[in-house]
Amino acid sequence: MADMRVGEVTLTETGAVTWVTISNPSKLNAMSLDMWHQLSKLLSELPSSARCLVLRGEGLRAFVSGADIAEFSDRRRTAEDVLAYDRDADEAMTGLAECPIPTVAMISGYCFGGGVALALCCDVRLAAEDAVFSIPAARLGLGYGWRCIKSLIDAVGPAAAADLLISARRMNGLESLQFGVVSHLYLPERLAEAVSSYAHRVARNAPLTIQAARRTIRELRRPDRQPDLALCERLAGACFASQDYLEGIAAFVDGREPQFHGR
Repeated sequence: MADMRVGEVTLTETGAVTWVTISNPSKLNAMSLDMWHQLSKLLSELPSSARCLVLRGEGLRAFVSGADIAEFSDRRRTAEDVLAYDRDADEAMTGLAECPIPTVAMISGYCFGGGVALALCCDVRLAAEDAVFSIPAARLGLGYGWRCIKSLIDAVGPAAAADLLISARRMNGLESLQFGVVSHLYLPERLAEAVSSYAHRVARNAPLTIQAARRTIRELRRPDRQPDLALCERLAGACFASQDYLEGIAAFVDGREPQFHGR
């Protein structure tokens, strides 16, 4: 019998790693409007102990297969409906893109439409070799927002972005690696272990260094104005003035694992 549970987004913790799971298995983890709201709420309430966030879909069949198209006839019927829906989805994606801790997308199976947009909001994307990517907007007659297109261009370049958007074709795991959509590919049965290992590695690293690097990357990619290079310099300088810098150097000299505290 098909799994007809209502979609939900949940949060679990494993040490300093926070796992956010998108679950709507009867629809290949498609995002309903309520799930966009849930994601926004969870991202605004992350535990203070979290050092790295992993976004994943429930099961192996899909990361996120896009927005729940079945809702569109009711939720996106009028121009006002579309604006309201897009505003709520954008709020969740902005929360993910501006998350205060590093973010990793764990991608298995289908990653379509809004799933691609969510994955591109993450700092790093790790995928199974059998992952399949597509942006089927042109097959549905809907508009793909400029922020999502900008993220796609940043990841793959304008020519590849145009190819994916106008053809609505599917891209396999190897091609996604070659295009730069994902950073690493793993055997499907190894993906969870590899992502967990990667996330815990990130969580052990110096928080101030990571924050400075992530903010500098965002500044250098800003489409609306010149990057604040003075801010980037201050963030880098703050790392050298931190207790974590002293700890990192001492740990290196002593040949031990550093213990960073973000100060």
